[in-house]
Amino acid sequence: MLMLKLQRRGKKHQAAYRLIVGEKRTKLLGKQTDDLGWYNPHQDKYEFNKERVQHWLKVGAKMSPTVNNLLVKAGVIEGTKLPVHKKAKKSKEETAKPAEAAAPAGAK
Repeated sequence: MLMLKLQRRGKKHQAAYRLIVGEKRTKLLGKQTDDLGWYNPHQDKYEFNKERVQHWLKVGAKMSPTVNNLLVKAGVIEGTKLPVHKKAKKSKEETAKPAEAAAPAGAK
């Protein structure tokens, strides 16, 4: 499956990213299908090739959540931003409470 994803470039502590199209499961530093633009988070600058992005989305390529949020912010695509953060794991106490509450209510 083809994915639009960010490829990290730059020096240590000076990250810059390229927006690329490639297979979902390939290594990021391997061969990629197409280069669609760049993004610099330190200066909050970006440049994306809108026509090529639209082409790859029509062909059936998917986007990572971060890429989706960047393209929505840049106005390249329409839509809503997706949550990128990871969900917190529930503690053992929180997972045990629903099971305990259901058992005493039905049994006597």
